Amino acid sequence: MGGTLSFPLPFTKMTGSGNDFIIVDNRDLGIDTGDCRELVRSACRRKFSVGADGMIFLEDDPDVDFRWRFFNADGSEAEMCGNGARCVARFARVKKIVQNDVLAFRTLAGVIEAAVIGRRVKVKMTAPEGLERDVTLTVRGRQLTMDCINTGVPHAVILMETEKALEGADVFDLGRAVRRHAWFEPAGTNTNFAYVRGPQAVIVRTYERGVEDETLACGTGAIASVLAAASRGLVSSPVEVFTRSGETLTVHFQHSGSRFHDVFLEGDARIVYEGRLWDETLS
Repeated sequence: MGGTLSFPLPFTKMTGSGNDFIIVDNRDLGIDTGDCRELVRSACRRKFSVGADGMIFLEDDPDVDFRWRFFNADGSEAEMCGNGARCVARFARVKKIVQNDVLAFRTLAGVIEAAVIGRRVKVKMTAPEGLERDVTLTVRGRQLTMDCINTGVPHAVILMETEKALEGADVFDLGRAVRRHAWFEPAGTNTNFAYVRGPQAVIVRTYERGVEDETLACGTGAIASVLAAASRGLVSSPVEVFTRSGETLTVHFQHSGSRFHDVFLEGDARIVYEGRLWDETLS
């Protein structure tokens, strides 16, 4: 877990619309993020340790304000996380790691720009790629049609015909089966079930890869769902996304046909508490 790692380990717990994260200032490189999978998996276990959907390590970067290493709860590293990006931007501002409300940081998906105004954080995402519409797969004996797009990480979007159908969707079992379908190998995908409530309103439920469960919100999933709907002319920017947590995210975008750019994710990023992680909760 890193040669100079020492306990208790200071951390900050944050939530972005119910997507929760453990954030560690790792600018001293006390944690070897090339060998931290077990630390992340242990710390993210609910009831036995801090518990979270993911863990973020903030490190110095020579060209932008900082860089992050983002890990899912199962210890796998991810290219991007929209709600995590909003949380780490506010963390950096509150901790005075950055001195301005407008900042930029490096992820595996590219450089992310962010604006922090109090608890409200708006991040400019990397350009979405690879939109494929009407992908039909056999999943658990059913023919499912979905749209696929990479919004920093891969997503499949299943548009539901009614809000009642969305509420009754088997997000865990069906989402998990889509996530592990051979069509998406080797990386797998996140699975979103979405209902378009109106031209500027979408309800989304997401099964998240790496968390391996339905989460209360998924930023990149919210974006993927909105862009899938926009590609069909069902919504126009800005779009409010209603998450499972009850909080609302706002997705802004520009597009020309099926090509999207200037995509922003906006919402609250809240500090839950600060703490120190003892190694006796790790196993």
